[in-house]
Amino acid sequence: MSEKIHKVLAAAGLGSRREAERWISEGRVSVNGSISKVGDRAGSSDKIMLDGKVVPCIYQGYPRVLMYNKPEGEICSTVDEKGRPTVYEQLPRLPRGRWISVGRLDINTSGLLLFTDNGEIANRLMHPRYEISRQYLVRVYGAVNLSIIHRLTEGVVLSDGFSRFDTVKPNLHPRSDYKTISSNKWYRISISEGRNREVRRLWKSQGIEVNRLKRISFGPIELPSIVRRGEFMYLDELQTRSLLDVVRLDLTHYSEKEIDKDTRRRNEKKLRARGNTNIHSRQRTS
Repeated sequence: MSEKIHKVLAAAGLGSRREAERWISEGRVSVNGSISKVGDRAGSSDKIMLDGKVVPCIYQGYPRVLMYNKPEGEICSTVDEKGRPTVYEQLPRLPRGRWISVGRLDINTSGLLLFTDNGEIANRLMHPRYEISRQYLVRVYGAVNLSIIHRLTEGVVLSDGFSRFDTVKPNLHPRSDYKTISSNKWYRISISEGRNREVRRLWKSQGIEVNRLKRISFGPIELPSIVRRGEFMYLDELQTRSLLDVVRLDLTHYSEKEIDKDTRRRNEKKLRARGNTNIHSRQRTS
């Protein structure tokens, strides 16, 4: 089996297909010691190198995508020099390839993180041109009035440019008690960007402190209550295709029956293990 080289580079999570084509045209990619051209193909036995470094060849079937309910206190790195727990420690092993995070959440933010073994999907989902909406539950400290909400939705200038929320709505959080007077209030906000600590910085621009932040959706994917903190769940075929539709990526040549069967098997195995032994998502799947 062989694939076009720019697809292999994208699948390895090194960049988008368009970026990979540019690297090839610039002469930065070689196959078995020979400089490659745009449109060249390579097989699993070929040695692909980018800028003199070997590229792991990932020839995939239908992409795997999972959702993870990140707790506070975990970081979105594969390793941490300070020894802090990372989100990758909780994910299942892959028979080949590696998990690629679709964006990041800071150490004090919890909630929905998506992971995939397909670099092209990850790159598109993170690209700002698709303007994928993210929803958060946020608890803030301070007096929030209509003027502040208006400014947050109209837009303010941050250190890295103009930014705004798409919506800001009061939210009755399950643990909140509106019978008592409190300076902490919950809001449900949506935003179509994913810049570093953007949600917190927008509130801070209005003198409002964020003391809890949880992402509850990414595009069409919502975090269900069945996925507890520190647990993961594979997306089914319908959910995966809804993500691919958002970024206009067509992978319809794979077998839907095979995808659904594999996803159901993995999710059922996970839920069965949790029910029988009450363990969390450190369980491994083959």
